[in-house]
Amino acid sequence: MLIFLVRRLGTMVLTMLVVSLLLFLLLEINVASVAIKVLGPYSSDEQRQLWLEANGYLEPFYVRYFTWLGNFIVGDFGSSIRFKVPVGDILWPRLGSTGILGLATMMVVVPLSLGLGVLAGMKEGSKLDRTISVGSIVTTSVPEFASAVLLSAVFVFYLDLLPGTSSMTDGFSLVQLSLPVMVLVLYDFGYVTRMTRASMSEVMMTHYIRTAVLKGLPYKTVIMRHALRNALIAPFTVIMLQINWLLSGVIVVEFFFAYKGFGALLLEASLNQDIFLIEACAMVAVFVAVATQTLADVGYTYLNPRIRFA
Repeated sequence: MLIFLVRRLGTMVLTMLVVSLLLFLLLEINVASVAIKVLGPYSSDEQRQLWLEANGYLEPFYVRYFTWLGNFIVGDFGSSIRFKVPVGDILWPRLGSTGILGLATMMVVVPLSLGLGVLAGMKEGSKLDRTISVGSIVTTSVPEFASAVLLSAVFVFYLDLLPGTSSMTDGFSLVQLSLPVMVLVLYDFGYVTRMTRASMSEVMMTHYIRTAVLKGLPYKTVIMRHALRNALIAPFTVIMLQINWLLSGVIVVEFFFAYKGFGALLLEASLNQDIFLIEACAMVAVFVAVATQTLADVGYTYLNPRIRFA
């Protein structure tokens, strides 16, 4: 296990280095473009040259890259062009806001989807299975922007129960968090449910489960002690992937409800060509993606000790 963890951490670091190099090549290889983005299109050539010299952009490429990488490692992301403050002052609060939104969503999605998926997989072909499957397909087929409009029409304008925005200008509000969470849960739970149902159905058809049932073991014991653990391997992978989606893939939901999160920040940085903020958001998103996959690989060995990684 220790060797496996070391290898996975090594792979994680190597992936981050490769992505950082590609990101640097994409956004900072053209120093003149960087100067224009920072100083504006109406700055003079003399101003741009002075800025490039003052900020080390006239150094060789490899020197600039390792300096840039070292600053990232210590948390120095530069200053935001759009907000005129250090990137970290904006990034970390926004990341925390999306973390709250993601945590609230997963607290509903995980038990709901696993429970429904297991029930459908246990009784494959039954009315309950067909009902859950159809409901899962329908909800997953509706995009976030459509369900956001529908739920807003019902709960904001028709029933007048919830606010239409979630800016939380007066501090954290569970009421304002409700609609964004409802939209994300409605879109996400069906996919995880379908994966759980397929995995549970496959496990229920295996020989060792049939043998356990024929030996007279209580059905509850067969499900809880033998079937469920193996059936959770595939859903566990999907759930870990949802963390990446909840970090940067919720741009539509955050923008629609004016939620000040990471996704909305990434969109705003892109629209304003805030190069240093885009770099920071991209590196954080990649780090979360690689870290969650590493945790998923470790989790495999606990769900099924027979799985070993070279």
